[in-house]
Amino acid sequence: METPSQQQQQQQQPPVKKKETRGRKPKPKEDKKDDGHSASKLKKAQQQQQQQQQHSVDEKYTQWKSLVPVLYDWLANHNLVWPSLSCRWGPQLEQATYKNRQRLYLSEQTDGSVPNTLVIANCEVVKQRVAAAEHISQFNEEARSPFVKKYKTIIHPGEVNRIRELPQNTKIVATHTDSPDVLIWDVEAQPNRHAVFGATNSRPDLILTGHQDNAEFALAMCPTEPYVLSGGKDKTVVLWSIQDHIAASTTDPAAAKSPGSGGSIIKQSSKPGDGNEKTADGPSVAPRGIYQGHEDTVEDVAFCPTSSQEFCSVGDDSCLILWDARVGSSPTVKVEKAHDADLHCVDWNPHDDNLILTGSADNSVRMFDRRNLSSGGIGAPIYKFEGHKAAVLCVQWSPDKSSIFGSSAEDGLLNIWDYEKISKKERTSKNQSSPPGLFFQHAGHRDKVVDFHWNASDPWTVVSVSDDCDTTGGGGDIAGFHWLNSCAFNPVYFLDIWRMNDLIYRPEEEVLGELEKFKSHVISCAKP
Repeated sequence: METPSQQQQQQQQPPVKKKETRGRKPKPKEDKKDDGHSASKLKKAQQQQQQQQQHSVDEKYTQWKSLVPVLYDWLANHNLVWPSLSCRWGPQLEQATYKNRQRLYLSEQTDGSVPNTLVIANCEVVKQRVAAAEHISQFNEEARSPFVKKYKTIIHPGEVNRIRELPQNTKIVATHTDSPDVLIWDVEAQPNRHAVFGATNSRPDLILTGHQDNAEFALAMCPTEPYVLSGGKDKTVVLWSIQDHIAASTTDPAAAKSPGSGGSIIKQSSKPGDGNEKTADGPSVAPRGIYQGHEDTVEDVAFCPTSSQEFCSVGDDSCLILWDARVGSSPTVKVEKAHDADLHCVDWNPHDDNLILTGSADNSVRMFDRRNLSSGGIGAPIYKFEGHKAAVLCVQWSPDKSSIFGSSAEDGLLNIWDYEKISKKERTSKNQSSPPGLFFQHAGHRDKVVDFHWNASDPWTVVSVSDDCDTTGGGGDIAGFHWLNSCAFNPVYFLDIWRMNDLIYRPEEEVLGELEKFKSHVISCAKP
């Protein structure tokens, strides 16, 4: 844990250099022949547009904040020292009467004055219908949540762009950084480190090699076997098996629920170190297969939920590709124009392995049925979900209901959808007051929501993180107008943990029945 002096030193660090958004191409250079008057008018118009967009974001946030006690069953807002580009739930540690304790994995993207880190935190997850509305309404954007406490720090070789946990045992995680390699960590066996300037990197338990260029974002872990999937700038999808490198206890549910109860579950080919060795000293694993078919950077990958041999990928070439490792290294299905722009994200439905979601820089989410796709690249989405006003960065199906999914975007919103709520009439009608299927918006972030994760151990609970805010000169995901000036010197970054009010997603007849019971109770109490 940091000392007060360390916390103060970190909070006084200069603003973090912004990382280029996935799939965003460099802006074309301005025409040098253009006169200064035209350039000035263009710049002024752009500034006005940014001011209007920021005013819209501020207005939406203010409106959202006033509705927090009504919208949420529980909401925890955590102030981070450094921005996080990824967030994931780990294993549940303990169940109690009013709340459960669970691991939470975060990243810290620093400016170089201290090392980049992978953070393992303990989170107190308040159970459903326990948090009072008064408590929810009094959340403080300027403070650290008492529900989130740092447990361990791993000094990461480079910034952590993506974190993914192994479903068979969530103590094992994979990370992506700005390099061709995928790093595997047994987070419970890793020593706790102090992130100070000049500290050497922690030693990953495994290094997965095979990419010829940086692989920064596309990363997935197989739900059926200990396989890892990655995509990168070399336009390839790479598959590894780590089966031979992990102990048999990995698939033991009892072992997965008892973090810290033993040594490393990664088999060591040599004597394990003290956590201070260089990354290059870590054992490496060669790929099981390399798959070629994309014509630009691969931005995201996903496994079929029922097979370790089937997976899909999306990229900046606007393609959705389905692969089957049993039939070779070429695509089995390639949808050439899945969207009208770069694709940023993909997810495969864990309840129905025919349904695949994609998100794109064209601001839309599309749902595909693989039974409707052909090897010739022909196939249209079942439906286009259009509720975002900026590029979609992350999509994920809910573990609680097969028709529910979430999408987050550069517009600062995390939308929750239910495709079963879309009627046949709505599928064809273009005159809609609100996007069909959209039934909830989390508007607690003030800038692009770069990652979120449903909690499989606690129904309807979500963790989400957002990128830093352009409009504050390097400030973070700011909440509160009085912070706009000070944020240029003291950036603030937010992690949100939340659960919507169950009256929002429960069946209408069930909610109405409960209201009738409440009404009858009030009437009976009022009688003399």
